[in-house]
Amino acid sequence: MKRAVITVVGKDSVGIIAKVCTYLAEKSINILDISQTIVGGFFNMMMIVDVSGYDEGYQEVADGVESLGKDIGCTVKIQREEIFDSMNRV
Repeated sequence: MKRAVITVVGKDSVGIIAKVCTYLAEKSINILDISQTIVGGFFNMMMIVDVSGYDEGYQEVADGVESLGKDIGCTVKIQREEIFDSMNRV
């Protein structure tokens, strides 16, 4: 299993979760865990996903979620789990 962390941040609007989840399903990326909150009108979501079902390269996934973010008015980023862990280790 190849896991990654996806973050979504932006002004809250209708359909953010639906659009992100639909995009991931179309790419055969499975959501393993998800957490979302809205604070002061800002939407924040973090997902742990399994990208092993995606046939294209990792950079294509990264470019795709970034483009999706622009379409929905949010910043969407993906990082490999091991990189995320290393960057956030205390």
